[in-house]
Formats: sequence, structure tokens, C-alpha cells
Amino acid sequence: MPLKEDKNQFRIQLSTSIIMIIFIAWRNIWRNKLRSLVVILAVSLGLFGTLFMMAISNGMVEQKIDASIHNEISHIQVHHPDYIQDPSLSYNIDSAIKVGNEIAEVPGVIAVSGRIKVMAMASTAANAAGVTVNGIDPELEKSVTKIHEYIIEGDYFDTKGKSAPIVISKKLCEKLKAKLNSKIVITIQHTSGEIAYGLFRVKGIYKTSNNLFDEPNIFVKKEDLAALTGFDASKVTEIGILLEQSDMTDPVTAVLNGKFPQLNVMSWKEIEPLLVAMAAMMDQFGYFLLIIILIAMAFGIINTMTMAVLERTREIGMLMAVGMNRRKVFLMIMTETIFLSLVGTLFGIIISAVTIYLTGLSGINFSAWTEGYESLGYSALVYPSLYLDFYIGMTILVIITAIISSIYPARKALRFNPAAAIREDA
Repeated sequence: MPLKEDKNQFRIQLSTSIIMIIFIAWRNIWRNKLRSLVVILAVSLGLFGTLFMMAISNGMVEQKIDASIHNEISHIQVHHPDYIQDPSLSYNIDSAIKVGNEIAEVPGVIAVSGRIKVMAMASTAANAAGVTVNGIDPELEKSVTKIHEYIIEGDYFDTKGKSAPIVISKKLCEKLKAKLNSKIVITIQHTSGEIAYGLFRVKGIYKTSNNLFDEPNIFVKKEDLAALTGFDASKVTEIGILLEQSDMTDPVTAVLNGKFPQLNVMSWKEIEPLLVAMAAMMDQFGYFLLIIILIAMAFGIINTMTMAVLERTREIGMLMAVGMNRRKVFLMIMTETIFLSLVGTLFGIIISAVTIYLTGLSGINFSAWTEGYESLGYSALVYPSLYLDFYIGMTILVIITAIISSIYPARKALRFNPAAAIREDA
């Protein structure tokens, strides 16, 4: 029983000491309000600048990935094993409707669209250009990609006419000097090996934020392309798959690989590894920038806390003289530093979160650099966003920085001789 009472007494004393240190540390940082507020403001603004810049960068990358998935490549693509190395009509997927129906039954799959893709030459009376012809089923393609939402003139295969309809980009229109209802001749290789020519009429003009995608890609109906090339309309060269969530990409890809071992199933991460590298690079860049800001912040905190310790030489000497041991003095200085840093971090996070939320709703329009952004495949209208993980990681790094920054001023306080310190201001 005495041993149990001694343990309880020790816990009570320990709790009392901790509460006392926390109370004194909190009181001390507000003894010189101006100095503390300057440090808090510096920390807040530094973190706000870092967080907001990272939110803009992260938003750009997220939009780039989202646009690539929903406009260009979809979440998953299925091809003949040799198609990637040699994208010709010879390497195709047989019984495309049956394969598509089996894929649609896999949990997580929202929509499936079969495509015939082939290289060709598009020409008008004014000019010619190499293009990738996408033979699609317009209704199925609407459920997988969003090209139909980017139509700026005409329509998406809605108008019927004598000539086969074609949808091309505004960028290609400018290059071919074409416009709505212009005639375009597609020169392409027939499955027999002969050169075939097809007359199409522009019924729709689209424009996405990626000029690199827009210029070479044109869209026609799958049956029109099959008729022009002599290709079996029951086959396709590519199947695009849209999922419920991007997080499901890897598990669904694994399921499809097991279900169709004779085909090449590739996720968007494999098709565009640069996008994955960009996302990882942005995360690393964010933490690298944050560390630079925290190093600068550390010097400011060290300077501030050292000044605070020197101004309170007599007070610290008296505390040591009446029985506060060196460990408690060290913890008191460290707690003050952590409090000062956390208050600045809290304000920085609040300002950043509110700003990122508001600009994330309306977006930030970099219209002055639209052409440059779109030439690199980015939208000039950026919606900043930042993950919760980054806020948590930043807070942990701030606490670590505060602890390290407190070591020098705390050790300086420990060197005080209580008797000499008490007499200093006497």
C-alpha cells in the first residue's frame, strides 16, 4: 500500500509540474507582446506563402492528371500485346463487344468504349498535316471521355449529312485553314495495303487546355473509319475504361490482367509515367521549400528566445534559487518556443486554408500566359488544392524545428549561476 501511495503522489507531483511549466511558458511568451507578435506574423506569412504556392502547383498537377484521364487516355486502356510497339490495324482486339461487356462487369468500372485508332494525313486545299484518327462510337465515348464538353463550334456528331462527319480541334483548324462545314480529305492506308482517300466534313470543333493533344487528334465515327480502311467493324485497336475513382486504378488493372492474359492492360500510370513523376516531384518540392522556410524561421526563433532569456536572467536565477531544477528550466524554455511556433503555425494554416478554399472555388486565372500554359498541356485557370497530409506533415516539421531551435537559448539559461543571476539587476 505505501508503494502504491508513493506512485500516486509521484504522478500528482509530475502532473502539477507539467501544468506549472505549461502555464509559465504560455505567460512568458506574452510578456513582450510586440516581439512575440512579430515572430508569430513572420511564421504565419512564411508558411502561408509556402502552402499557397504548393496549393497552386498541386492544383495544376491534379488538373493535368484529371484532364489526361478524362480527355485523352482514360483510367485504363486495353490493346493487342504488339499494338504499343506498332500501332497498326493489324494488331487489334477481336470480339470487341464481348470483351467490352466482360470488362463492364468488373466492380469499379463505370464505362467502356472501343476505338479504332490509326495514323493518317488530313488535308484541305490550303494545307496538310499528320493526324491520329480516332474512330469512335459517339454515345459510348461520351461516357468515357469529355471531348464532347469542349465543343466550341458545331456539335458532337449530332448533325446528319451526306458527307461523313469529323470533329477536329481549333488548333488543327488554324493549321489547315479550315472552319465549320469545311471539307477535309483523309489519306490513309487500307487493310489491303493500298492508299485510300475519304472525304469528311467538319461538323464540330473542340478545344481543350492541351494543345499537344488537340493538334494531332481528330474524331470520326467508327463505322466510317472501318468502311474507309476495310477494317472489320467488330474489332477495335483500343478499349478505353473509366473507373468510379482514380484510387481503384491499380486493383482493377490487376483484375483485368488476370481476366485477359492474352491482352495488354495498361493503367494511366503506365501509359503516362511522366504524370506520376510530376505528382511525386511536386510533393518533394513542397517539403524541400518548406524545410528552407523552416530553417530561416529557426534562426528568427533562436534570436528571439535568446533575447528573451537574457532579459529574464534575474528571474530565471530566482526560479533556480527557490528550487526549480535545470531540467524544468530547460523544458520551460522549450515549451515557450513550441508555443510561439505553434501559434504562428495555427494562424498560417487558417489563413492558407481559407485562401485555398476560396480560390479553389473560383480558380485563379493566369490568362496573360494562356498560350504558354496550353502549349505545355496545362489550363490557365488553376484551382488550388492541398491534401490534409501536407498540413499534418508541416505541423510535425514545425514542432521539430521549434524543439531544435530551443536548444541553444535553453542551454544558455542553464549556464546561469543562480547567485550571480539574482544580483545582475539588483
